[in-house]
Amino acid sequence: MELRQLQYFLEVAKREHVSEAAEALHVAQSAISRQIANLEAELGVQLFEREGRNVKLTPVGRHFLPHVETALKAIEYAKQQIEEYLDPERGTIRIGFPTSLASHTMPMVISAFKEEHPNVSFHLRQGAYKYLIEAVKKREIDLAFLGPVPTGEPGIKGEILFSEMFAALLPSNHPLAKRDSLVLNELRNEPFVTFPEGYILHQIVLDACQQAGFSPIISSEGEDLDAIKGLVSAGIGVTLLPESAFYETVPRFAVKVPIEIPQVKRNVGIIISDHHELAPSVKVFYRFVKDFFAQLERYQ
Repeated sequence: MELRQLQYFLEVAKREHVSEAAEALHVAQSAISRQIANLEAELGVQLFEREGRNVKLTPVGRHFLPHVETALKAIEYAKQQIEEYLDPERGTIRIGFPTSLASHTMPMVISAFKEEHPNVSFHLRQGAYKYLIEAVKKREIDLAFLGPVPTGEPGIKGEILFSEMFAALLPSNHPLAKRDSLVLNELRNEPFVTFPEGYILHQIVLDACQQAGFSPIISSEGEDLDAIKGLVSAGIGVTLLPESAFYETVPRFAVKVPIEIPQVKRNVGIIISDHHELAPSVKVFYRFVKDFFAQLERYQ
């Protein structure tokens, strides 16, 4: 069994088309067909079946696919380790982060790190809470920033970096918009704008409102911060957002009002796999991030 046979198999499985796989791999279609035929002969099974111009995995092919993906990821990781042991300052770090940390936290950390390690590259991936946890477990990314840091999650090690408060975002013409602070229960009859169910910020809003003694009336949903802020600015409803979402600016036609009771906050941190050793450049970044936020805490 050869490495290129597995690579060809994976590409055809993803695209379900031999000629498209050949184009993506920059090899002849006949070369792919021949190598897959050799792989099937060695395994003694048929991995693909034709459906018109396309091909689809057979049941045994579908069973074989995740093992091939795991093997190729392991080989790619091993190559990365070797390259970075030769020169840790030229590695590539794969980082995941949620939308709530995209505008301030991520740019701040990465720009500070690049000042000290200019030759390290980054591959950044934005995603939802559960997706990022799974991506770390599957080694699709090296680490992820999350808030809150998951606890009791198998295969994951978390490090809390800082905590931040939540505030209410209200339309600027709202009756409570000129208040210095508010009690969350005062919003019990208001329509809320939230992230969809399954997003961690959706759950934080639900939990906070329940702590205040009511269930929020969710009128609208948005999948990113700009959408949420825009809906509030348009007068569609109110929402709760972490302080980092307001960094530098509050959206036009909206007002941020601190929440006095109950205090709504979350911790923010970084997660890594506890089953695999970090590559050298990732270790450097991981240590840098912990030191960076520890210094910020001391100066605040």
